Amino acid sequence: MTKNSTSSANATWTGMMPVGDTALAVTDTGGPGVPVIYLNGHTATQGYWRRVIADLGPGWRHITYDMRARGRSKRSADYSFETNLRDVDAVLAARGVDRALVVGWSYGAFVAAHWASRNPDRTVGAVLVEGAQPYDWLDEAMEVRIRKLFKRMSWLLPLLRPTGLTPRMSATQIADSNIEIGRIARQSVLGPVMDNITVPTRYVFASGASLGSKGDEQEIIRASVNKVVERNPNIKISAKVASNHGAILKKDFRAVADAVREVGALDRGRR
Repeated sequence: MTKNSTSSANATWTGMMPVGDTALAVTDTGGPGVPVIYLNGHTATQGYWRRVIADLGPGWRHITYDMRARGRSKRSADYSFETNLRDVDAVLAARGVDRALVVGWSYGAFVAAHWASRNPDRTVGAVLVEGAQPYDWLDEAMEVRIRKLFKRMSWLLPLLRPTGLTPRMSATQIADSNIEIGRIARQSVLGPVMDNITVPTRYVFASGASLGSKGDEQEIIRASVNKVVERNPNIKISAKVASNHGAILKKDFRAVADAVREVGALDRGRR
């Protein structure tokens, strides 16, 4: 089921896109501008990007979608990181996009970094918002903390699902996915991915803590990117803003939009 705002080829397209055992809710503004695909936080929906998109305006082609079991997308038997990574390819292929600028927040930043690293010829560049920092933050104690946190929240998840604030996943599935990203974040795993990026890439950082973190844990994780920047001249820190992890797309969307513009300009300079 699809919907177009006009009959023009440049019209915004919204619809459900079948992928494997699921269907993803996708929005594509169309038009001749540089395609930008936005990759969501772990439990977020495509609506979180509306302020960034509005700030960038119609000169860009904006493509957003809800990950499996998030927002309007359907459930799946597979919520793994690799599946979410393949879904980026599926969405771009369905929309006829060969080359895109990838922007990811939180979980989506890890997806964006991996996609840019694996697909340099198809990547305009990447903007990584509050994610994709190589750091060994997951140990046995942290894994226990994550499982306890979502177990405590298990009664609340079904109540929040009608509002779209939580995915249609079980507490165990959400915990497993968070633990998986902790393993992917390890320096020995993510470090080589970041070193392999050959396109303009910019980080945008928030300040303070995030859900589940304590004290200065989040700031220590952010600081790990300094070594990434030292090793790879394609990667720089574009901004560090005052808002926290969860509020950055709402309160500091301009910093994210500015990083997109910066990466877009660098790509034009290379061509």
